[in-house]
Amino acid sequence: MAATQRIAVGAVAAAACAASVAGCATGTNSEQGASGPRKGAPAPQSVVRLIGDGSTAYTGAQPHLPRPERLKAGEKPPQFVVFSWDGAGEDSQKLFSHFRKVAKENNATMTYFLSGVYMLPDEKRDLYRPPQHSPGSSEIGFNDEQGIADTVKQVRLAWLEGNEIGTHFNGHFCGPDGGVGEWSVAEWKSEIAQAKQFVKTWKTNTGRKNAAPLPFDYDKELIGARTPCLEGQKNFVKAASQLGFRYDTSGVNDQVWPKKREGLWDLSMQLVPFPGHNYEQLTMDYNFMVNQSGTSTQGDPDKYDYWGDQMRDGLLQGFNRAYNGNRAPLVIGNHFESWNGGTYMRALDEVIGNVCNKPDVRCVSFHQLADWLDAQDPQVLAKLRTLNVGEAPRPGWESFLSGRPAPAPKGVPGAPAVKQ
Repeated sequence: MAATQRIAVGAVAAAACAASVAGCATGTNSEQGASGPRKGAPAPQSVVRLIGDGSTAYTGAQPHLPRPERLKAGEKPPQFVVFSWDGAGEDSQKLFSHFRKVAKENNATMTYFLSGVYMLPDEKRDLYRPPQHSPGSSEIGFNDEQGIADTVKQVRLAWLEGNEIGTHFNGHFCGPDGGVGEWSVAEWKSEIAQAKQFVKTWKTNTGRKNAAPLPFDYDKELIGARTPCLEGQKNFVKAASQLGFRYDTSGVNDQVWPKKREGLWDLSMQLVPFPGHNYEQLTMDYNFMVNQSGTSTQGDPDKYDYWGDQMRDGLLQGFNRAYNGNRAPLVIGNHFESWNGGTYMRALDEVIGNVCNKPDVRCVSFHQLADWLDAQDPQVLAKLRTLNVGEAPRPGWESFLSGRPAPAPKGVPGAPAVKQ
């Protein structure tokens, strides 16, 4: 099959519309008037360009992806919040579809880091050749045909709603003995290529040849990632930079404005207050869990509500510290899971509902945040990076970002005389 095929929208796009959003209409060669077809030049026919085996397709610019605008002189930055999901896939918990719904209800978009092996059926597992491991190895298993179909549906809908589809790679190998922290740049490139390939060939690998394609070119859509267990960042960033990625979110930062590393925006998760403790906590459900119930994913049920509230309140304290301070983007990472009775999922529902509807707040994907950062004056971003955690500019935002000196306060030398 040729690398790219063109087909009229009537066949594939109609299928995609039926499987994705209501109200889709295919192009026609004439307009229907009250008394029949209107004569004149035919309307242009919409076209979907299938890629490879038709697992993906180019369908045009992504809907609901805002055009970034540069801050005006003296303008207060918006408060960005990024909610992101590691190993995104739809299973019996239906958390992917749940958080899509929560996002739409709260004017938010998110980033879903898809695990490539979630697009590969178990019987085809040997197609995966993980670095430093035998073919078909995976710490998180593979999927079945129904699970792949359910995940494809959610990925398709998520992208059409303006969300981003990143990658969490494949086998999720952590620790010593072949973990991602030991991988070379070349091995990372192999892992990335395979993560792309499983998304680009899910139809062939499942036999679902007549299913609707994913509506994007994954080679172009994929611009960022988070490494398993936050390991292997150094060599991953080198590989990703050479492959044209635009950001990485595999580290731990304070709540300050981001900078680039190896040409990629470092959009790592951050440390926020941990209620009841004198140390700070990473903005991820797994880390809250480990510091509450240890390695047990189902600890004391009597503490579930308290643990969820603790995570919610820590994230809200981190949000408020930035919102009322330096306005640094808040980056939050999570998993579709039911740890400790699902209390962390409940906490995130409440955080999203609380913060995403506030004035000047934009709950966005990493793609949108990277677009905005790229659109800014580098000198303005450098000045924003001089603000510490929770630090609002003392002269006020207008003076801080105006490029002009702040006026002298009244009653000091140089200030205008005060009329009596």
